[in-house]
Order: sequence, then structure tokens, then C-alpha cells
Amino acid sequence: MKKYIFLVHHSDYVDFLDELRGLGVLHVQHQEGEPSEELLQRIQLQKDIRDTLAALRHRIVTQTEGTKLSEEGGVAIARTFQKLTDEQENLQQELNALKKEISFLQPWGDFSTRSLRRLEEAGQRVHFFICPARKYQPEWERQFPVEVISTIPPNIYFVAITSKDETLPIDAEEIPRPESGLSSLLAKSKALQQQIDAIDDKLDNFTLMAQPALEAALAKVESNIQLVSVVENTQKEAEESVMLLEGFVPVDREDRLIAFCEQKQILFLSKKPVPEDRPPVLLKNSAFSRLFEPIGELFALPSYQEMDLTPFFAPFFMLFFGFCLGDAGYGVVVLLGATLYKFRAGQKLKPVLSLAQFLGVGTILFGVLTGTVFGLNLLDEQFAWLGGIRNFMINSDQAFQLALILGLVQILFGLFLQAYNKARQFGFVYSIATYGWILLLLSILDLAVLQLTGSISTYTAWLGVGLILFFNDPGAGLLGRLGKGVWELYGITGFFGDLLSYIRLFALGISSAILGFVVNDISLQIKEGIPYLGPVLFVVFLIVGHGANLLISALGSFVHPLRLTFVEFYKSAGFKGGGKAYKPFSKQSGKT
Repeated sequence: MKKYIFLVHHSDYVDFLDELRGLGVLHVQHQEGEPSEELLQRIQLQKDIRDTLAALRHRIVTQTEGTKLSEEGGVAIARTFQKLTDEQENLQQELNALKKEISFLQPWGDFSTRSLRRLEEAGQRVHFFICPARKYQPEWERQFPVEVISTIPPNIYFVAITSKDETLPIDAEEIPRPESGLSSLLAKSKALQQQIDAIDDKLDNFTLMAQPALEAALAKVESNIQLVSVVENTQKEAEESVMLLEGFVPVDREDRLIAFCEQKQILFLSKKPVPEDRPPVLLKNSAFSRLFEPIGELFALPSYQEMDLTPFFAPFFMLFFGFCLGDAGYGVVVLLGATLYKFRAGQKLKPVLSLAQFLGVGTILFGVLTGTVFGLNLLDEQFAWLGGIRNFMINSDQAFQLALILGLVQILFGLFLQAYNKARQFGFVYSIATYGWILLLLSILDLAVLQLTGSISTYTAWLGVGLILFFNDPGAGLLGRLGKGVWELYGITGFFGDLLSYIRLFALGISSAILGFVVNDISLQIKEGIPYLGPVLFVVFLIVGHGANLLISALGSFVHPLRLTFVEFYKSAGFKGGGKAYKPFSKQSGKT
């Protein structure tokens, strides 16, 4: 990135911004301060239009040719839509409350509240009782003017008529006299439903006609937001006669900007940004690594000074996914499914399908390595006909060891990246402590497992400790370094904990294989145990069972490598993140 500072006379500033937006290369540097009320209102309007578009796209209606609304009507459409949906929601809440009241009144049947009021005016009162059937006493009907209305287990609903001030010694729950009869509530419910349906029809009409207008309105609003935001981030100098605008441009795109400024005789300065400028980040990766960029962005973009770790975790992620899913048959399904769907998928979805293809390849690789195909274990004696091919397959003990080896390799690789990144940013001396960690961990590995160098590893381990103690913070004094070094050495337990986290690769791979085996076993039992329909049900259960296992296992196979990447690998690589994406000042499409 290069930082650019423009000085423009206030009378030319609007035209300058319009042409600058047409170039679409400058990321405007935002100044500190609260956004204006105008900008907040436009952002709220943008949200309303986006919400309206999202709601309309979820409505299923028959597409017909209808009147297309204008761009100018898009904002009014969004506001009307929000008003209608709010009204519909209020009516629905009222209808739900009414349905509860109807449900409460249904045991009493229909009656006239007018007749009840006339009885009260005549000095009589109707009491409404609810009583559990086991407590109801039939003699009440002989002793008092009681009439059972309905019996709906576990309750009996009955009424009694008395004089206005008379009380009845009946052990039952008396409820207040209903204010409305069942028929009037049903009529009101029907009217509310009709209002809701009428609003629904209006919303359907919006779905047919309004989407292009809303998208055009969204483009206009987003364009205005960008313009207002840029104006608010402009510094006014020389008694507001000169406008000063700062921004960033990728080095490979600055030629167009320079040519534009020279043609329009715009005064500008350019320089290399410093960390305090917080330049935006524009990732540049190979076609393979670019597929994994959305995964890295789930955590954070790297800061401008940091290395982009995407090309370094991408191969590991592919292998880890394959290890977790661990079935060559499932890998073939993923690979073929993604390949076939690619022919009919939209341009936005194709990178995701390409990623799925690579993950399928990783799954095939580890499925063959562990000898698992659709839950079948190729290491069993029944597959002895495979001959020497099986010599390249590994058993469960070896798979466990492989998970730890991959974890150790990724952690050490992350430490090398951290050392390189520190040397690149601050100088070699700041990376020495990280090399000390690498030396210490490799020495411990040799002493505990490999035993290749004998006593040499003991000396290199102590050398690693010394590097950590004395070079953990080159800017601090000797005592400060020693104190921080001792504290950092305590963190060695964290390395072993991180290494053990990679056992999840083995565990998920084994669980996927076991579930596949169970599906096969149950399918064979169905085939042999059910006459005539057995073979058909055998095939159905195989497809459904393996399909469900594939979906569940694929989810875990994506999430757990994600966790290993963001926690263990990013920690060992010293990744901090916090970068902001490069978003040039340009014309908006309005598509969401």
C-alpha cells in the first residue's frame, strides 16, 4: 500500500470526489470522531432496505409480469414494507391472544353475553365453574341449580344460577363471567386473519414488482453513504478553502491514480505508510490459497505489518479435514458432488465448490491411507486380495501417532513463521527467543523419543533455555529479561497441551469409520432378516445411513481443523490480527 494525501480547492472538491469514485482505487482513511446525524440516518435507511430485500427474497410467490417500480420509489417501498410488516406482526400477536381466549371459552359453548347481562339486571347471576372430574359431586345437581356444560378430561365445566348476592358452597374453581361470547370472538378472529392475509397479498405484490427498485435504491443509498462518509473524513484547511483527503492505494494500482491527478492538476503527496496509519489489508494469494481466505477471515484479517497465514494453513486444513472425515468413499462423494454442481452453480458459489473439491481430495488421500471406504476396513482379511497395496496403509495405532506428528510439524512450522515475521518487522534479535523455543522443543523431542544425538540434545536444550531467558524482550534490562524469560518458560506446558489437541484428528477419523461400519452392519442385518423387501431396505438404509454419517462427520471435520488453526497454529505463529479490509471509494452495485 501507498499512502496518498490530496489537496483540492473547495470549489473543485465535489467534481474531484465524483471522478475519484469512478477510478475506484482509493481507500479513504477515516478520521477519529462520531458520525453525523445525516450519516447515521442513511445507514439506518440502508439497513431497512437490506432487511426488506432479504424478507422479499424469502417469500415464495408465482412469478408473473407486473408493473416495475422506479428507483425513486425504492426508499418509499422499504418504509411501506417495514410499516406493513410491523402492522402484520401486531395483528398476529392480537390474533394469537384471541386464539387463547377462544380455546379457553370453547368448553362453555356459545352463549349470549347480552342475555347474561339481562339476567343480572333481573337480580339473577350465572356462575361459571371448573372442577376436576374426580372431585365433582353429582348431588350438586340436586341441591343447586347446576347444569353441566361439557366434560373435557380431566375437568368438568358447569354453570349455576343464583340470586345476585347468594353464594354456593361448591368446592370448585369459579371463573369470572366472560365478557364476550364464542361466536363474537370467532368473528373477530376471522376479521383479524383477513387483515393479515390482505397485508400478505400486498407483500406478495412487493415481491413481484419491487425487488429491482429496491436494489437500485440500495445502490443509491450506499453510494450516498460512501460520499457523505468521505466528505466527513475530509480535513478543511486554510479557512476551509482547501480540502485535505488521505487514503491508501495498492502499489500495483497507483499508476491510474497518478495519471488522473496529473491530468486534473491535483496536488498530491505519496509516501510509504507507517504502522500508526493503520493501512488496510488486501490479500494476494495463489489460486489454491485464495480458496481458504474466507476461512481465515472468520477469525480476523492480519494487520498490515503481519504475514498473511492463509497460504501456510491452507495445506494443513485440507489434510486435517481429510484426516477427520477419513473415508475414501465419502471423499469421492464430496469430490464428485462438488464437481457436478459446479457446472450449474453461480459464479459466487464456484470458489466454495472448488474448496470442497480439494477437501474431497484430502479425504480420499487419508481414506486410502487408513484403508477405510464407506465403513469397510481394507486391512481386514477379506481384502487380502489387495496384496502389496495394503502395505502402504496404517492401522489405528499408527493413525494416532500420525495425528501427533502432524500437530508437532504444524506447531514447529508456526514457530518458524513467528521467528521470520519478528525478524522482518523488528529485526533478527527479536526472533532469537522464538528460535530458542524451536531448539528447546526439538531437543526435548530427541531426548524423549528420537534419541538420535545422545547428550548433544541436553546441551542444545539448555542453549534454547538461555536464548529464551536473555532474548525474550531485547528492549528490556537484564533483570527484566530474566523475569519475563522465567514466566515464558512456564508456558512450555502449553505446548504439550497444544500438541495433545491434535489427537482430535485421530478421534474424529475413528468415530466416522466406526459409524460407517455400524451402518453397514445394520444394513446387512436388515437384508438378511426381512424377506422380499430386505434387499430394497438394505440399499435405502445404506444410502440414508451413510448420507447422515457424511453430513455429521463433515461438519465436525470442518469445525475441528478450524479450531486447531485459530488456536494452536495461530498461537504458535504469533498471529495477532486486527487488520481492516481494503474497501476502495467506488460506485456501489446495490446487490446483497
